[in-house]
Amino acid sequence: MKTPSNDENRFRLLWLLERQPDLSQRDLAREVGLSLGAVNYCLKALAAKGEIKIENFRTSENRLKYVYVLTPQGIQKRMSLTQRFLKNKLKEYNALRDEIAQLETETRRRGVDFASDPMDSLND
Repeated sequence: MKTPSNDENRFRLLWLLERQPDLSQRDLAREVGLSLGAVNYCLKALAAKGEIKIENFRTSENRLKYVYVLTPQGIQKRMSLTQRFLKNKLKEYNALRDEIAQLETETRRRGVDFASDPMDSLND
């Protein structure tokens, strides 16, 4: 499996924060697939670039909780990253579709037909 790029991690963090600004760093780490330390580092970098604001408030248990708010610059960056992310995913999808078509053609030439779901034969 390919390791996500910094841009992909940045996209995923900004995308999540735009939808759920009150996610904890631990939740963000789990959702994005990064370590807690990496998420902390990324959030600080996003704040330093002016893409998010980190606001804190007290929860009912008298503990500090953070909210990560995308700035207009952060929203613009997320849109730019979304376009790039989508372009890359479509490119990967098209390459995979072409590879599947080639494999199907090759297996049919050898007498194997995947008229049903090709994944069914993997379980045999």
